[in-house]
Amino acid sequence: MKKVLLFITFTAMVCFLACKKDSVTSLDNSLEAALDVASPSGTHESYIMPTGQDFAALPNQDVKNPVTQAKVELGKMLFYETGIGLQPNYPVSKAAYSCSSCHVPSKSFTAGRFQGIADGAIGFGDHGEARSKNPQYLGSEVDAQGARPLPIINLTFVTNALWAGTFGSFGTNVGTESVWNQDTLVAINHEGLEGLEANNIRALIVHRQVVNKAVTDSLGYTAMFDAAFPDFPASERYSLKTTGFAIAAYFRTILTNKAPFQRWLAGEKTAMTAQQKRGAKVFFGKAGCYTCHQSPSLNNMKYFAVGTNNLFQSGNEVFRTGPEDKRNLGRGGFTGKQADMHKFKVPQLYNLKDIGFYFHGSSKTSIRQVVEYFNNGIPDNPDVPVSQIAPAFHPLNLTEAEIDDLVEFLENGLYDPDLLRYVPAQTMSGNCFPNNDEQSRIDMGCN
Repeated sequence: MKKVLLFITFTAMVCFLACKKDSVTSLDNSLEAALDVASPSGTHESYIMPTGQDFAALPNQDVKNPVTQAKVELGKMLFYETGIGLQPNYPVSKAAYSCSSCHVPSKSFTAGRFQGIADGAIGFGDHGEARSKNPQYLGSEVDAQGARPLPIINLTFVTNALWAGTFGSFGTNVGTESVWNQDTLVAINHEGLEGLEANNIRALIVHRQVVNKAVTDSLGYTAMFDAAFPDFPASERYSLKTTGFAIAAYFRTILTNKAPFQRWLAGEKTAMTAQQKRGAKVFFGKAGCYTCHQSPSLNNMKYFAVGTNNLFQSGNEVFRTGPEDKRNLGRGGFTGKQADMHKFKVPQLYNLKDIGFYFHGSSKTSIRQVVEYFNNGIPDNPDVPVSQIAPAFHPLNLTEAEIDDLVEFLENGLYDPDLLRYVPAQTMSGNCFPNNDEQSRIDMGCN
């Protein structure tokens, strides 16, 4: 009798495991089929990201700035280098901020608070959340962003930078030449550069940074510039332009290719949980998210209005923005076209879990809130005309279980846990980063 019971138990376990394996295989197969249908190219393989070291496979490179190892290494240092923050409004902030002040690696390379601040801020906290205005500065004097800073990950899939796609001579900016002279910074689009290069050069100016031969000599970067840009004459080699080029090369290598969804796409079928796979099926099926989020990074170089609130409407104290800020108009603030008003670029979707602020105005504070907003399909912002709202923004009629699954896919299925692999151990100056003010050094335990 005992042998019979053991046999029955063993048989039941075998059947259970076989059924479970069949169920998993069925879920994998159905998800793969959904991806094949959703993919613009007709195959799920189009969602696979290259490796960051496979430079030839990185799309949207600038022909004037092909990615090389020397450029990547230089850009990786300069992005965090507080030593080039040399034009602050007040001496107290000299060499105290970097590009990374508003793109914190542990916050998925975006700001640790609802609005990024570089020059004119102090403190860091654990992940940039405690950064605040320096009391010596007026609110109008700080270097604060008028819209939530986008993460600088998976940027090789971006052709035109910022929410409005303002920078870059090609891509969606072909045909916008008539507005390139609207201010001196946008005029950089006349130089025939891709979006990352044009925006980086502009950003270095806006963020009050300085690079020249004297600076590279003093900080120890001259040899790295020589290695990265041997074809540039010495009179042009140590400049904001080459700095912007190096940082753009570095940006193109920051890829979330260790996320479970990427591993699953590469053939590791156990990389995602069953719930994450169900959530992916909702994303690429009933919810229709894939109709806008199409590339390997699930971004898109198109612009849509979904009626979210602007940064000044968040209820928080914000700086250098308000009701008259043309950045509230999104693409329309750049092109001036009525048809573009209140439309913003479709962002990438990886590593959103730990960010804590979503949309251009930081109007949502969790991924669940974002999913529920799209599921309800009701605009928040009364200033956005109904005529501008994207037709795809309508109630999705997802069940609570489907919402749970979709949130799990977005939070964890698309989460690469090792972004710190893209951060240097130190910069050439030896300064603390991303910030080097006294309070930040205390917060970070940096000597």
